[in-house]
Amino acid sequence: MINEKMDRMAVETFLKEQTKLFDEPVAETYEEAEEFLTDMLAVIVDNISETREYLDEAGMDVSDLKDEDMSEVSEVFPLEDGRYLILMA
Repeated sequence: MINEKMDRMAVETFLKEQTKLFDEPVAETYEEAEEFLTDMLAVIVDNISETREYLDEAGMDVSDLKDEDMSEVSEVFPLEDGRYLILMA
């Protein structure tokens, strides 16, 4: 299920890995990262199948990607607990 609320793990992961999606950092502090993710309507999903479903519904063709390759998509940030942060920039 999609979780609209940004939690600490998601914000910290984005803060550390934001250059995966952007050429240069868009946030320097936790608060800036949290605000950025909220403004960009980032979502947290519970598992890889929900990640695939979300990206597909957003119009991204992920049909050829294996599940293990989904975390390589620049808009997808795997979280330590198995969930995924998705940011459609």
